Amino acid sequence: MNLLRKVIDLREKAHPDHEKPFLEHLEDLRIMITRMVITLLISMIICFTFQKQLMEVLRRPVEQVWVTQLEARLPKKTADAPKPLDVDQWEKAKQIEHAASSLTPSEREAFFRSLDDADLAFHARAAGLLRAALALPEDVRGKFITSLEAPDDLKKQVTALLKTSPSPEIDNRGNLKLMSALKPTETFMLSMKLSFFAGIILSFPLLLMFLLQFVLPGLHSHERKVMWPAMAVGFGLFIAGVLFSYFIVLPRALEFFYEWSGSLGVSNDWRIGEYISFATQFTLLFGLSFETPVIVMVLVKLGLLTYETMSRTRSYAIVAIFVAAAILTPTPDVFTLTLMAAPMIVLYEICIWLAWLDRRKNRRAEEEEARERAEREALWEARQAERGAEDEETTDAEETEESGDDGWKPEDEPRYDYPDVSSETEPNPYPDEDPGQSPKP
Repeated sequence: MNLLRKVIDLREKAHPDHEKPFLEHLEDLRIMITRMVITLLISMIICFTFQKQLMEVLRRPVEQVWVTQLEARLPKKTADAPKPLDVDQWEKAKQIEHAASSLTPSEREAFFRSLDDADLAFHARAAGLLRAALALPEDVRGKFITSLEAPDDLKKQVTALLKTSPSPEIDNRGNLKLMSALKPTETFMLSMKLSFFAGIILSFPLLLMFLLQFVLPGLHSHERKVMWPAMAVGFGLFIAGVLFSYFIVLPRALEFFYEWSGSLGVSNDWRIGEYISFATQFTLLFGLSFETPVIVMVLVKLGLLTYETMSRTRSYAIVAIFVAAAILTPTPDVFTLTLMAAPMIVLYEICIWLAWLDRRKNRRAEEEEARERAEREALWEARQAERGAEDEETTDAEETEESGDDGWKPEDEPRYDYPDVSSETEPNPYPDEDPGQSPKP
């Protein structure tokens, strides 16, 4: 309820001018849940029509465990084992030997001669002799094989089979392959459960989209831009986690439990219901654990988490990952916990590097923006200086026109040189008279 209240508060703060009543938010929530339920039901119906194929896909890891264990016990082609064996040949040879076990010696020979495959008849005889040798004490098995009236290559083959000890029984695969149901309705409910988990995987993009449609109105525009790529990347990582669990982790976990039970002398008669629950939870939890980079990078993009914080608290994050893996894994063993925690730690380290790259990118963008801002400010100051100078000249001209002053100054008047007439001697019109005397009348 507190989480719902926080989401509704986020939607309210994003649009303060268009506040909705609380009941309208609940109506949006109802619409979202209805869409998710309808989508999940349709996906479940589609997956239910392919329940046989889904069951075969989910039981394939068990088949792989059994095949791996049997291949390790079958002899390879060496000097001690003239003819190598594979799983299919060994299973067919045991069936043929079991069919010929009730026949007389002559009838057995006729039965083996009627087979078109000589190697298959050879392995069937070896399987019968192996069963007989395993019924004897260990100290007399070698004597029994050497005392046989049989070809040397058959004796070598049985000796090699005794060293690797594959099971000569034809039903040793049955309990692990077919498993068992202890309730009449168990298999039907298992089909429903399997369809439900497969429907979640199939409809995961739509479910995530409906959830984001309810949350996105409470986010800003830059936050919405982060969420949509995160949804696409998140779906890809979810599928990657499911496939990683199915093809790599789940077979190894089953093989570990199979060998552990065998080492203690316990038969691996697994129930189909327990196995389906284990496998589906295992794969889905791995898919969800691969969502760690999406969550971390969204927090980084929103500014709620930084590279410095992630790098400084790396040790605490590793401890938290192991604690989360211990809670999420369907089994309490250390092996499964490590298989889940190791990829999460690697993904967290990748997130740290991505956060560092994002910080460097942001710093470069900030430096570029600061440089462009400084250039714009310098250009603006230069233009302001030019405009100031033009305004001063315009102001001086206007003041001159208002005062009537044309701007003339005495020192601006051009100078001209005139001749000095006082120093020149004029010609005497009376040359016979003294120049100092008065002229005659």
